[in-house]
Amino acid sequence: MTRPEPHIDVRPITVADIPDWIRALNTGFLRTPDVTETEIADRASYLEPTRTLGAYDAGRCVATFRSFAQQLTAVGGTPVQADAISNVTVSPTHRRRGLLTRMMAHDLAAAKERGDVVATLIAAEYPIYGRYGFGPATWTAQWTVDVHRTGLDPRWSGPDDGGRIDLVDGADVRKLGPELHERVRRAQPGAVDRDERWWQTNTGALRPDRSPWTEPFFAVYRSAAGEVEGMVSYKADDHWGDGKQPLNTATVNWLSATTPAAERALWRYLCSIDWIATVKSDWRAPDDLLPFVLPDPRAAMITSLADWLWVRVLDVVRALEARTYGGEGVLVLEVVDRSGLSGGRYRLEAAADGASCTPTTATADLTLDVAELGTLWLGDESAVRLAALGRVREERAGAARVADALLRTSRRPWCPDIF
Repeated sequence: MTRPEPHIDVRPITVADIPDWIRALNTGFLRTPDVTETEIADRASYLEPTRTLGAYDAGRCVATFRSFAQQLTAVGGTPVQADAISNVTVSPTHRRRGLLTRMMAHDLAAAKERGDVVATLIAAEYPIYGRYGFGPATWTAQWTVDVHRTGLDPRWSGPDDGGRIDLVDGADVRKLGPELHERVRRAQPGAVDRDERWWQTNTGALRPDRSPWTEPFFAVYRSAAGEVEGMVSYKADDHWGDGKQPLNTATVNWLSATTPAAERALWRYLCSIDWIATVKSDWRAPDDLLPFVLPDPRAAMITSLADWLWVRVLDVVRALEARTYGGEGVLVLEVVDRSGLSGGRYRLEAAADGASCTPTTATADLTLDVAELGTLWLGDESAVRLAALGRVREERAGAARVADALLRTSRRPWCPDIF
């Protein structure tokens, strides 16, 4: 049972609070609680104190919360301003005291005031965030490929479309990667932006934590015209079996491609590396091309399938007007929001040349919680299925099918990043 304790102070941190805040963060994530000078300097370089919260009991930090500005791609390619939430912890000594609720309410109210369209997060645990209006909007899968079962030609020596694959170093990735990712992001609903720090930490130029850095391999796919259309970062182990048989695994850190040709070529490249018997993917969309680029798709097995990006709609009108739709139609939605941030009745009119969304007093077609609206917004989930689960209520027969015809996408949304 939640026991509100007003004597625990929930507030934005100061620069002087950073070491204690990091200690509480490490404790919450079951990392060693000691704090290094490197960690303090790194956190101080990018934390926004006004968007970084701590809960303090007798002067000691016992809960942490951080948000930052993010660009999230809506269906159709329009970027929307998001309040990205991360570093959420409550120390085990202070559970069930309403601390997360207080920090979340503070942050979402500030995001609403700023004019953010949605809030986002990657949920460590499924049951926590629905009560704050978040719904799982994308899912993700990890694949393990048995290279010897793929049926691929072992004599493959490179793309047959006139393109080429080159090994590069971290400096090349920092030069070429940001522009490539921007092209990927603009075309991929659910994708988010990457700042300069992301490229520095993922290429070893910045080493903020205490774990040792091992330089990965980087490969770039260039089209026949010489344009960079894909990139992959991967590592390999050193494992040999009986009879000197190589049993090495290539593990993908991340793989980005702007064209199907580039994506196919990079997976083909990974499966052709000498001594590699197994390829483990990064976090991919559940409908990734990967299994079907192989002659025998059964050689690729899903080893993890889980919810990924969660979305909380803060501005219903702007969220629904930002995206495109699969057809033309009208839908009246009764959005229930217990926090009072986004509730109301809205008339969505979708057309090929855009959509309008306005408050209305017309009779609702569907009634749904704001969390279910977040689940539906990027086009991955079915309103018909949510209605069958009792999470969406049809006020007009067939309204859920109309919602699916408008909202669902031909390919599943995907967020390549964790934050």
